[in-house]
Amino acid sequence: MLVLLPPSEGKTAPSAGAPVDLAALVHPELEAKRERVLAALVKVSGAARPARALAALGLSPGQAGELARNVALREAPAAPAAEVYTGVLYERLQLPSLAPAARERVLIASALWGVVRPDDRIPAYRLSMAARLPRLGPLAAYWRPALRSVLPDAGLVLDLRSGPYAAAWSPRAAEVVTVRAFTEHAGRRSAVSHMVKATRGDIARLVLSATTPPHDAAGVADLVAASGREVELADETLDVIQRV
Repeated sequence: MLVLLPPSEGKTAPSAGAPVDLAALVHPELEAKRERVLAALVKVSGAARPARALAALGLSPGQAGELARNVALREAPAAPAAEVYTGVLYERLQLPSLAPAARERVLIASALWGVVRPDDRIPAYRLSMAARLPRLGPLAAYWRPALRSVLPDAGLVLDLRSGPYAAAWSPRAAEVVTVRAFTEHAGRRSAVSHMVKATRGDIARLVLSATTPPHDAAGVADLVAASGREVELADETLDVIQRV
């Protein structure tokens, strides 16, 4: 079983530690691709016209400090990705507290690194899959062939990524389960974007903490239902419903 996570927009910058070693990240075959994105990101972030850099990265003027962080990426302290990525999903998942064997079943999507394991050491950075870096084109298309060649495509994949990151690689042969979250009142359902992040974090923790990991979509649904949540499974999409 493989659990695919999105990165978080917000990140906790490590205060100490050696800088990132691209060759030490999972799937070192991606090193050349990572180096090219890293070089492009450092260059555009240090451009003489910050307004153009902010536009290329999809940042606001109030986020100009992210440019300085990106410029220093090669020398910045690195820490386990499980500690760098933050946000609602990661707060609920609590990756660092999971057993090492459970963390080995996780891959985190990244516009900069392609994918990383929770224990891979990375610095805090700012780059979304929607950014446009010079001479690289759309980042999802840039990463797609390389990810297709190295990522496992068998068994069960619990895919908790958002759309832009899913566009970089989608399993073809594996059984894929995605998760949505809804509130329901008087028979009417509404999707809640903030709630879905928390729900996905909870489900990822349930699955990764299970004594016997599920082997198919029905097993994921049974595990989530046993936790007291109302679920519906259809076409490999697990809907979690909260009645209000």
